[in-house]
Amino acid sequence: MEKIKEISDCASSIETAIRFREKARLDNKTFVITNGCFDLLHSGHVYSLMQASSLGSYLWVLLNSDSSVKMLKGDKRPIIPEMDRAYILSNLSFVSGVTLFNSKRLDNEILALQPDIYAKAGDYNHDSIDQIEYKALLKVKSKIKFVSFLPDRNTSSLIDNIIFKHS
Repeated sequence: MEKIKEISDCASSIETAIRFREKARLDNKTFVITNGCFDLLHSGHVYSLMQASSLGSYLWVLLNSDSSVKMLKGDKRPIIPEMDRAYILSNLSFVSGVTLFNSKRLDNEILALQPDIYAKAGDYNHDSIDQIEYKALLKVKSKIKFVSFLPDRNTSSLIDNIIFKHS
């Protein structure tokens, strides 16, 4: 029973994330955010997250909730439930915290957290970032950094490989 509680307590509320961010600002520490579904966490995810964490003092992950993943990826996703994904991410030594969000975009979270840096994997660029999120990042004067990623390491390829090997 204690393990179930540990998993259910691994995601922080947006209010907790805001308090953490405010303390980072008071301590003159750099607060970095990134976001994603992180369904079937794989080496490509970990590599990009490590790169993002190297940009500042703290890395906070905004994690798409199950309902958000379904909106983005369809009814067959996510494969891994949100609290399990949050638990895995929150236990990476270079992740300071994880907060779930329920929408397709995280513009409200960007406006609330006012990160120093927003990190996105290098398969994105200024043109492919959601424009509403981009405007929110500009409004809070967040630097936008694109971090390295490992080619051919993505969830879709992993799913295809599992299906191929087990069909």
